[in-house]
Amino acid sequence: MQEEQDYIRDIAQIRSIMERSSKFLSLAGWAGIMAGLYALAGAYIAYAVLDFNPDELVYSPAQSGGSSAGLVKVIGLASLILVLAIGTAILLSYNKATKRREKLWNAIVRRLLINMAVPLLAGGLLLLILIGKGLIGLLAPVALLFYGLALYNASQFTYEEVKSLGLIQIGLGLLSAYYVEYGLVCWALGFGVAHIMYGIYMHYRYER
Repeated sequence: MQEEQDYIRDIAQIRSIMERSSKFLSLAGWAGIMAGLYALAGAYIAYAVLDFNPDELVYSPAQSGGSSAGLVKVIGLASLILVLAIGTAILLSYNKATKRREKLWNAIVRRLLINMAVPLLAGGLLLLILIGKGLIGLLAPVALLFYGLALYNASQFTYEEVKSLGLIQIGLGLLSAYYVEYGLVCWALGFGVAHIMYGIYMHYRYER
């Protein structure tokens, strides 16, 4: 009986070692929580302060009492949220990797980033095109869709739960493309609420 238990423990240890060598496991749950909080704060500021809530594909700030300067502020706000989310993820993941005595930058991370880069870059360029064409109502759907595709691609190099998060983002992206008037709500649900729930789940499952 004792030999069988030792065998099972050895198998579990071998599996853990293989998983660490083939997947990026330093992604901190708190990174998801903080990213979600940044997104919710940004959505609130965009709606309540900057009066940004496109209800049609072609959005005219003048029609809502705003100006093109208001749209620039919204884009700047979104950029700030992105920088804060990425910076926080890097910092917290670095701290987690240090505690685990692992390197944050390795071959697995490079492959993960490469798989994320293609949909993210394509989506980013498409967002710039949409802004140039005045199709502001499609910004939220496109951002959610391409971010979801990036997460789905990256899931093979990190936690399996990332795939589910990616599918949620894709679903919300498609929903917001059909109901354009709820684009900002879907954006807040995807980048905000979904990230927070994912971060809490990951923290309690893998980090406690």
